[in-house]
Amino acid sequence: MKGHKIAVTGVGETAFLRKGEENPLQMMTRASLAAIADAGLTPADIDGYIVNKYAGHPSEEMAYSIGAGQKLFSAVTDSAGGTATTGDALRLAQLAIEAGLCRHVLVPYAIRSTKPGGVYAFHAREPQKAGLEMPAGFFGQPTYFATMANRYAHEYGMSEEEQAAVPMTYRAWAAITPSAQRREPMDLEAYRASPMISTPLRAADCCLTTDGGGAYIVSSVEAARDLPHPVVSVQGVGLGYNNYPHGVLFSQKPCTFEFPGRESAAQAYGMAGIDPKDLDLAQVYDGFTISALVQTEMLGLCERGEAPRFYAAGHAKPGGRMPVNTSGGHMSGGYVPGINLLIEAVRQLRGQEGARQVPDAKLCAIAGLGGNNHSTTVLARI
Repeated sequence: MKGHKIAVTGVGETAFLRKGEENPLQMMTRASLAAIADAGLTPADIDGYIVNKYAGHPSEEMAYSIGAGQKLFSAVTDSAGGTATTGDALRLAQLAIEAGLCRHVLVPYAIRSTKPGGVYAFHAREPQKAGLEMPAGFFGQPTYFATMANRYAHEYGMSEEEQAAVPMTYRAWAAITPSAQRREPMDLEAYRASPMISTPLRAADCCLTTDGGGAYIVSSVEAARDLPHPVVSVQGVGLGYNNYPHGVLFSQKPCTFEFPGRESAAQAYGMAGIDPKDLDLAQVYDGFTISALVQTEMLGLCERGEAPRFYAAGHAKPGGRMPVNTSGGHMSGGYVPGINLLIEAVRQLRGQEGARQVPDAKLCAIAGLGGNNHSTTVLARI
């Protein structure tokens, strides 16, 4: 695959709510219609679909819901979390468009975190966990990632102030983002007042509970030139896998905080023909503070073991040399796994973000974590 063949031509979101009334199909429909309108298209123009098995609604339901024209292509991503929405879907869309199977591909996603079981239900279905881990009390995402944070701190050192710098950075961006779910200021005192969930992770170190949806449209670069917005091209996509099933992933890996992000980043940068120093900003899948830290390193924004100092120095904050998660990310903006990070990247590269706009943003990397898989995508304004 080569870069500069496809573009993200339309983006749309619902509101990010602590508790909403709509189901995932309703949220995906509204986000999809917004993305189609944003692209300057109509539902009749959509002839390709890439859905996510975890959203639970196949392409024919989406096509019917939006009142689309003839469906010529469909695919399903089965990777979890941000890998599917920010990596797998784009690669599948490029293959379909380059093969001439379709012209405009819709990628929708939604999550209702407040449904019974919430996001914990994903891992509760794993028989290995039910049989071996849950009886010992090792269950729930904060617990898994707390073990990573403790091990990382043992290996590289991390003070409370350095850890706090990550959610404080993302909250600073959310404070100037009208659509962010949590906008109230967070200083060190407010961080310390946040309840401890699983040592050393406080509630402020965890992603939000969100009911919300997002969608985007993928078209060829040639088609994008005839649409309303500046062309935001997919310059590089990389995917990495470690092949550990989610049922044993968090207890059996040799290193708990290692994800296949270095592999995905190397692929994406190679395809794009760039180096991390060329980036103007980044969007990093921040399910938890520790996952944001290690992915910041995997993207090459700082050296291995230096991410706590990178954030504490203010480099990722508004006005910093390498802005990260400019809408507040998943920890303050809203948790619709991965897709809202990609949507923010597109809007930044279009120059649409007002008070939080990164000056002359031309190149953005998006890191999408799925636990046992990882994606890195490079988008460019051309």
